Amino acid sequence: MTVPLGTVGVRHGERISVSMVRTTTAPGPATGRSVIPQALGVVGCLAVTAIHIIDQGGVSGLKEPEYIRVLYYVLEAAGVVAATLLLTRYGKSGWFLALGVAAGPILGYVLSRGPGLPNYDDIGNWTEPLGVISLVVEGILLIIAAAVLATARRST
Repeated sequence: MTVPLGTVGVRHGERISVSMVRTTTAPGPATGRSVIPQALGVVGCLAVTAIHIIDQGGVSGLKEPEYIRVLYYVLEAAGVVAATLLLTRYGKSGWFLALGVAAGPILGYVLSRGPGLPNYDDIGNWTEPLGVISLVVEGILLIIAAAVLATARRST
């Protein structure tokens, strides 16, 4: 919404109109530009968190081996923290954390299905439905976070 502040001046008998405009809409706190990427980032971080809670069998965490369970907990906490930061004035930190929330599980998926991880038998299990959904969500979050950070870097 814009509010005109006034008109000014006369030149050789004609009135000159000068538009001075003040904006009354505030940008989103996380990006400084739009709330759409911010909302997508929050939803993306929370979706990654939810997918991993479902995959581990609930909050109690039945995932084995123990180091995988701990990594799931770290990811889930990071997802909630990133989503929270994106809603505050610390949005840039939230976007950096969102990059990790997206990239970490993608790397884990590739390593666990490819060469494998110690005491974790998921080699070749590339088409697990929840894993594929997770990859899609993480990929979208990664692209959005990278784009927001790249745009913020160019504008500073």
